[in-house]
Amino acid sequence: MGFSNLFIRIRQRFWYLPSLYGLIAAFLAVFSMEINTYIVNTEVLVTFLPAFLLTDINLAQTILSSISASLLTMTTITFSTILVVLTTYLSQFSPRTLQNFITDHSTQRVLGIFVGGFIYSILLLLLLRETDTTTTFIVPAIAIFISIVCLLVFVFFIHHVTGWIQVSNLIHTITLETIDKINKDLKDVKDVQEDPPWEDWESEEIKHIPPKHFSLNGSGYIQYIDIEGLVKQATKEDCIIRIEKEVNDYVDEDTPLLSLWFLSTHQVRGNYDKYFIIGSEQAAVNDIEFGLTKIVEIGLRALSPGINDPNTAINCIDNLGKILTKLGSKHLPKSYHNDDNRNLRVIYKKPDFSDYLYKCFFQIRQYGFSDISVLTAGIKALTLIAESNSKPIKELVWEFSEYIIEGIDKNILLSLDRRYINEQLEALAKATGHKSDYKAI
Repeated sequence: MGFSNLFIRIRQRFWYLPSLYGLIAAFLAVFSMEINTYIVNTEVLVTFLPAFLLTDINLAQTILSSISASLLTMTTITFSTILVVLTTYLSQFSPRTLQNFITDHSTQRVLGIFVGGFIYSILLLLLLRETDTTTTFIVPAIAIFISIVCLLVFVFFIHHVTGWIQVSNLIHTITLETIDKINKDLKDVKDVQEDPPWEDWESEEIKHIPPKHFSLNGSGYIQYIDIEGLVKQATKEDCIIRIEKEVNDYVDEDTPLLSLWFLSTHQVRGNYDKYFIIGSEQAAVNDIEFGLTKIVEIGLRALSPGINDPNTAINCIDNLGKILTKLGSKHLPKSYHNDDNRNLRVIYKKPDFSDYLYKCFFQIRQYGFSDISVLTAGIKALTLIAESNSKPIKELVWEFSEYIIEGIDKNILLSLDRRYINEQLEALAKATGHKSDYKAI
């Protein structure tokens, strides 16, 4: 794993920013004492300072001890509030959504500022010494200013939490992050010229070569796969590698993880363990599929009998339609990775649009489409996807709509429900170019 990937993983840890702010506060405390000594020993600077900014040793210690105790209390309250939010996310939304709040920079900065403020004041209390030349201090005034900043940040944090605790804001945030990921990682279909996945001689030759299988020495969940590293290793060994498992799949010593076809007699037989990270739990991979999964799980939780909130499920469906509409206009990555000479080196199955479409709606169809409002919201989302995309996407949407229609229990529909659903299905058939194939239910 490269340094950039390692830095990204560290950057996503909850302790990263609080630790960084605490370290900065420690250096700032030492630097403040040096500044304090310089200012109070420079007569010209002292004359320009207001008298209320300078304190004696007793008052300075009293101020700093009060500030440190207050900031520690404020930090405890903030941490308790974070736990309440996380509990709400676990019980009401989805365990996968915890990452959104924990890795949110605003949440980390708030806790980091409180930790930094406490470390700053407590270190000043430790470093504060009265000498023959230093009898007055300005650092308590600086600590008071920092405590006021912390108070303003605390007010911001309360406002921040009240926004994050609302499910509509959470869904909207996940949607924006996923769409931003789509725009960042994928190119528009019109900007990409398709290449053949591999040359004919390669596809024919590996059919006659028995693959060699590779397994890891340990067991656990795959958290990361270094595709670029595998391409370089395959180029070095002149072989073709097919990855048999995906990220978050469980593997052990007996699980075939890689299939390798060597194209020459010279076999380097490198170590492939270094291209995988295996952990005891599934990784919170910040990709498109993970964003869709979080919205789907929020919708499913809203449809559960214990919560019974179809409006939240409809909101999830609308946002899924928005994401899939954007995804349909993008060129999805293929399963084949070539080296610099355009030779096939690594095969790693990637989902196509039909896979995304199915994963977004198959569970919601099973648990929620018995509700007429949820069903019509799903049909409207499919219509939106079809209206904004090309003919191949329209064909996939119509094929999926037939799957949706198969699951409708037509015997329990009342007359008005039937008429309303038929209107939506007719609009969907028109949007996909299959109006002649439309049959009312």
